[in-house]
Order: sequence, then structure tokens, then C-alpha cells
Amino acid sequence: MRMNNRPAPNSVSAQTLKNTAIRTIRMEIDAIAELQARINDQFVTACKLIMACPGRVIVSGMGKSGHIGRKIAATLASTGTPAFFVHPGEASHGDLGMITADDVLIAISNSGTSAELLALMPVLKRMGTKIISMTGNDESPLAEHAEVNLNIGVQTEACPLDLAPTSSTTVTLVMGDALAVALLEAKGFSAEDFAFSHPGGALGRKLLLKVADIMHKDGEVPVVTPATAVSQALVEMTQKGFGITTVVDETGQLLGVFTDGDLRRHVDLGTDLGKATMIDVMTRAPKTVDKDLLAVAALNLMEDNKITAAVVADEQGSVAGIIHLHDLLRAGVV
Repeated sequence: MRMNNRPAPNSVSAQTLKNTAIRTIRMEIDAIAELQARINDQFVTACKLIMACPGRVIVSGMGKSGHIGRKIAATLASTGTPAFFVHPGEASHGDLGMITADDVLIAISNSGTSAELLALMPVLKRMGTKIISMTGNDESPLAEHAEVNLNIGVQTEACPLDLAPTSSTTVTLVMGDALAVALLEAKGFSAEDFAFSHPGGALGRKLLLKVADIMHKDGEVPVVTPATAVSQALVEMTQKGFGITTVVDETGQLLGVFTDGDLRRHVDLGTDLGKATMIDVMTRAPKTVDKDLLAVAALNLMEDNKITAAVVADEQGSVAGIIHLHDLLRAGVV
């Protein structure tokens, strides 16, 4: 590689380096902004092709497009759309057997003229595999072979020579993310689904925690009866420290809960709390969670209902435990 007249490292100012970096970032931001206008009917068609696919999504591309393609395939696979990457050069030498008529191929080439990808088109078309191209030219040979083309063209690369794939690879990556997230939401892919595709490492352990793993049970659970006076219930709440107490009947069935919020509400209403019992002030039919529910799902339920603690109830409606937002924080779920 020839690099004549290369400046000495110390001769380049810090500000020059910063300015170049900022210019690069701005150019790539501008390229992404232009991409928004291309989220059109072509994008919708691509999504529907993938959603109707009985097989898998195969992503392929050469060079830098291939590197981006690997990431797109990994993102799709981890968010509910089975996918993997096939190198187009290897495909011509046997790996084409990984692709079937039930699959959808996402072929990535900024120019749309990648010889390695174009060599696969006749076989894939004859086999009946659906093809989505990602190119910067809607009239390129690759786009012509595809059912739909997602335009990833940029006006100029961030590279000052306008040669090294920079803005174009960023735009391709963002288009892939847009596709993956649109499919994720359309399929109703949940935090629970995400957890099962990420069982390893800290993320997997965090997401696969169940309510039963972190709930308080037995003597830790605050319990009173419908006839318990408010003053006695407050003692139970204070001793257990959850800001809530369960209210159960003689068989242990959950009838309701009494919380700090209930106390404030009845003070505002002017309720005579000196004479009141739980039957007068409790919240009936409270939100409960199952012990086998994933902790992340319990967190979502608590956030949606703006509560800091939830009762864990069994199938018979008896109190099995209690879970507090602080438990989720300590477990790293939040």
C-alpha cells in the first residue's frame, strides 16, 4: 500500500482530528435522515414477504456488505425472525444447498452489480426463492432480479475519497435494524421471547429470572384479615416493610390489599380510620402475578399499573408471596 508524503503523527493537530470525526458523524447522520423517505410501500412489501416466509431469512453480501449482512442476520434471529448468513462466494461452491424454496434471501450490494450475488440469481429464481435486494440503485441488475428493492443509496461516502464504504454501510445497517424491529413488533415478540433466545451471560440470566426466584414468602409476607383494624394493619406493614399488606380470609384466599396509597386516599376522603377495619378501606381484586411469570414481565405489569409491589397468588387464589420493585432492582431486572 503506497502512502507517500504521510504527515508525522505530531504534526496533525487535535482539533483537525476532532473536526474530521465530527464531519464523518454528521455526514452519516444526514445519510440516515434521507433514508426515512424510503420507508415506503417497498419496505412494507419486504416485511410482508418475510412474515409470509415458511422457511428462514438468508442474508448474503460481499465485502463490507457481507459484514453488515452478518449483523443483520444476527439481529433478525435474536428478535424472532429465524435467519442466518451465507457467503455468496461459498454459496457457488456448495453452500447454496443451505437455501430452499421456502426461504427469503436478502441480497446486499450497494452497487447492485456484485458478480458473486448475481451468479446465484438464476438458480434461486428457478428454485422459487423470494429475493429482497438492498442496493443503492433501483435499476441495478440485482434489483431487477428481486421481488422488492430496499434503496440504501447515499449521495456520498463519509470517506473523503468517496471510496471506502462508510455512509453506505451505516445506512444498510440502519435499514436492517428498521426491518428487524418492524417485524419484531408486527409479530408481537415479547421480552419473554427475547429472554429465551438469549439464555447465556448476564443478560440471559437476568431475563430468565422468574418471580418465584426473587419473591418473599411465608413469614415475610404481610397478612391481615378483613376484621383487622387500620392501626394494626399499619404495624404489620411497617414490620414487613413493603408498603402493602395482603388481606385474606380464614382459608388464606386473597380478598384484597391495603397500601400506603390507600391510607393517603382515605385520609383525604376524611374516613374515620380510628374505627375502620380492612373491609372498609382495602382495595379489592388487586393486581396479582403468577410465581412462574418472568421477572421482566412482572416489572412491565407493575410499571403499567403504577404499583411498587404485587401479590403473588397461586392457582387457587391463595397468597404465595409478594414481590417489590426493589427486589427487581437488586436482581438487575430494571
